[in-house]
Amino acid sequence: MLLVDDDRLVLSTLASGLEQAGYAVQACASVEEAQRVLALERPDIAILDVRLPGQSGLDMAKHLLAYPGLPFIFLTAFADDDVVQQAIGHGALGYLVKPVDISQLVPAIEAAVARSAELGNLRKTEQQLQTALNENREVSMAVGLLMERSRVSRQQAFESLRATARTQRRKIGDVAQEILSAAELLNLSKNP
Repeated sequence: MLLVDDDRLVLSTLASGLEQAGYAVQACASVEEAQRVLALERPDIAILDVRLPGQSGLDMAKHLLAYPGLPFIFLTAFADDDVVQQAIGHGALGYLVKPVDISQLVPAIEAAVARSAELGNLRKTEQQLQTALNENREVSMAVGLLMERSRVSRQQAFESLRATARTQRRKIGDVAQEILSAAELLNLSKNP
């Protein structure tokens, strides 16, 4: 866990309490120090103060975009609506107002980590669906091309594509992509 707060007393108190709660904590007093830690290791979560010397916690949140799936929450003395909206806009999964004790912080940490895992699963599912959609589109286009070239029905063209994939022990989407690539190359050579 990465904990970033410029108030040394708060930093020390929270780090100690979180360590007693079973967390490994990297305590940093500035964004620059936190960035050095991030260059060496990836924490499970980051807890950021909003107001820090030099770069702010909101600046740090922008930097965390380079670490997909790294959840972060804000722990700050400021409950300003504009700051809360900026934090949410940067992807914060929680926003707690100081003073806060460990018994309040631990559930927020657990909720943010769980929510981050859910979001990661949603992103993975989205990628899988997009891949399937692209593959289906390519299969449909290859079937259409085979229908035109061989002057056969849609079902016959699909069966031909599927038989080729089975014979070559390849995915039907890969065979379809190969057919489309070959057709594109043929069109390019005809129309330089």
